[in-house]
Amino acid sequence: MSFPFPTEATTEGLADLIVPKLLLYARGRSEYVPHLAPVFYNPRMQLSRDIAILALRAFQRSSKRPLRVADPLTGCGVRGIRFALEVEGLDQVEVNDLSPFAVELTRANIDRNHVGGKVKVSNLDCNLFLAKNASPKKRFDVLDLDPFGSPSRFLDSAVRAVANHGLLEVTATDGPPLCGVEPDACQRKYMGRPIRSEYCHEVAIRLIISSIVLTAARHNLGSRVLLSYSVDHYFRACVRLDRGARCADAAVRNLGHILHCFQCLNRTWVIGLTQEMDLRCPRCGSRMHVAGPLWLGPLVDSEFCMKAKAEAAESKVPLERANKVLRLLAEEAKIGPTYYVIDRVCDRLGLPIPPREAVVNELRDRGFTAARTHFAATALKTDASISEVEAAIESVARR
Repeated sequence: MSFPFPTEATTEGLADLIVPKLLLYARGRSEYVPHLAPVFYNPRMQLSRDIAILALRAFQRSSKRPLRVADPLTGCGVRGIRFALEVEGLDQVEVNDLSPFAVELTRANIDRNHVGGKVKVSNLDCNLFLAKNASPKKRFDVLDLDPFGSPSRFLDSAVRAVANHGLLEVTATDGPPLCGVEPDACQRKYMGRPIRSEYCHEVAIRLIISSIVLTAARHNLGSRVLLSYSVDHYFRACVRLDRGARCADAAVRNLGHILHCFQCLNRTWVIGLTQEMDLRCPRCGSRMHVAGPLWLGPLVDSEFCMKAKAEAAESKVPLERANKVLRLLAEEAKIGPTYYVIDRVCDRLGLPIPPREAVVNELRDRGFTAARTHFAATALKTDASISEVEAAIESVARR
């Protein structure tokens, strides 16, 4: 089949794909820029799709029934086609895109991978596609929302199109608003204020989840976070939606604010949307900066994470990086908000940077919970205060 733009063949997972010729869509000397191509395909998002497949397998095993899955912003169709090829027990995969070029290319890729009996493609606006599937008997068991930029304009339609106890998986790639570079844009899109701290990626994830929780709550849907992470240039959250006002209220009770002191790196958090906050840092007396409202509950369900990780061992394609991310997520799952970047603490103390594992072990020896985190190679999560973290780092560095 010929297309009105140059194409090339590539493979991802078990899928054999035709995609736009990547080298033609570069900006200056930079690498391929996906949104410049006539049909969206981003090879850098393969890890996201790998983890989504493992999560879908784990969810399918737990549900023990055929699942109806949707990818409403499909681009070249790679995500939906990989679902059909690599996940057993799917009843139907529905993919959609507003671009006629994307739909044409997706149809070619469906035929190329012989999944026409399982994958159905439509050519609609994303919100219209979701609205057409919002009635009780048409809702999806799993909805994977993977837009370019912010998912905020699709969330209201998305939560209505997910079945009771179904999964909503959401991607965001608009890092500057979420990480505090454009705070007004973040507040407008996610109904929360970011903070430009060393742990801004975790704040970003918590802002995204908070936006999902509040949107779902308006429809009497409770949100339970099963998996969330930040890798490369994007953020992902996998949330189970449970119908009922009590479920919605319980989820909203996990929202609150994080307070951060830029002078001494102290941080704390306050549960509740309308709680009074003392902005004076209890450690140094400086004024603390506020992020939120945002999600203060767990970012990962450790049991679900381990089930997804176990699926990697049975995969027909290598998933080493996905396995590594899931292993780190399982380690940090039960530790509360924020993390400490060892470089930042050492710079403030004028100390050489010790190995992360040594600092983690030192904190554990001192009776604290501590673990590596996937957010940064030199960061750790712990229930210790900043004073206790500094003491542990200083002890290891001087040793």
